[in-house]
Amino acid sequence: MRVGFIQFLKGEPCGEHLFMSRYHPFDIVQISIGDSFTKSPEQLIEEAQRTLAYAEEQMLRGAYDLLVLDEIFVAIHKGLITAEQVLDLLDKKPDSIELVLTGRYAPAKVMERADLITEMNMIKHPFNQGIAARCGIEY
Repeated sequence: MRVGFIQFLKGEPCGEHLFMSRYHPFDIVQISIGDSFTKSPEQLIEEAQRTLAYAEEQMLRGAYDLLVLDEIFVAIHKGLITAEQVLDLLDKKPDSIELVLTGRYAPAKVMERADLITEMNMIKHPFNQGIAARCGIEY
C-alpha cells in the first residue's frame, strides 16, 4: 500500500522521523516546523489549517491507499481546526482510501462516524517518574 503519514502538532525531531530516516517504509509530512509547544496560538492555527488542507488535497488526488492524520484530534481539542472540518473531510473521502485519525480527545460526533475505534490509555509510564524518553522505546 502507498502510505502517507501527515502530522499535526509535532516537535522536531520526533520518533517517527528518526524511524523514517532509517527505514523509509512510508511518506511522512510535517507542515509545521519546530516545536509546537513554543508557538503562538495564531501560528498553530495557521499551520493546522494548512496541514488539514494538504491532507484533503492528498486524499482527493488518491496519492495514498492509507492516509494517517497523526494527532488530528489534539488539533481539534486545542481549537486549531474544528470537528466540522474533519466531518467534512470524512464526507469527501473516496471509498478506495483508508483514513486513520489519531490523538487524544476524539470528539463524540467524529467517533459516531468512525468504522473502527481503538483507545489506548496510559496506566503507568516511566515519564511520570521523571524518566525522559528513551531511544528505541519512545523514539
